[in-house]
Amino acid sequence: MRIVDHPDAKAFILHWGEMGTQWGVNRSVAQLHALLYLSDRPLHAEEIVDQLGLARSNVSTGVRELQGYGIVRRVHVEGDRRDHFVAETDLWDMLMKIAAERKRREIDPTLRLLEELAGRLKDDPTSPAQVRERVTRMHEFIGTLGNWYEQVRKLPKPTLITLMKLGAKVARFIPGGGKEPPQG
Repeated sequence: MRIVDHPDAKAFILHWGEMGTQWGVNRSVAQLHALLYLSDRPLHAEEIVDQLGLARSNVSTGVRELQGYGIVRRVHVEGDRRDHFVAETDLWDMLMKIAAERKRREIDPTLRLLEELAGRLKDDPTSPAQVRERVTRMHEFIGTLGNWYEQVRKLPKPTLITLMKLGAKVARFIPGGGKEPPQG
């Protein structure tokens, strides 16, 4: 039985495709990921084409994009010369790989630009004070966020899971925890 022939699997694949568009990922790429995630065995490109009804070129492009995120990898199946593909099924590993790639693609270039702008604005007495102050604050904020991410991603998986389960309760371990942070 093809995975997409099961109504719940099909619902998941279609929904994952819709959610992918909300996350800035092409619908067919997200559906391809969902199919591979649900599969109990490696799939070759023609099987993906058949199950999702995508063009072969879309499957090739989608597989490359997912490999770039590190959440799909090529594997070889004994006795078959075709490339087969499997998705990462460890959800924490998948989350960390996606977060790392999104940081690399989105946060790091923004941080570099903000650093450059803050440096120029600091030395430019003609720049409007609010522009200088707000760009500098944004640079510091994004830098702090990046540093936090780098520290958190090095934590062991069991520690991350415990932190997630603690949620807001973790604030009780911080002096003044539970109070609203200052605005600004």
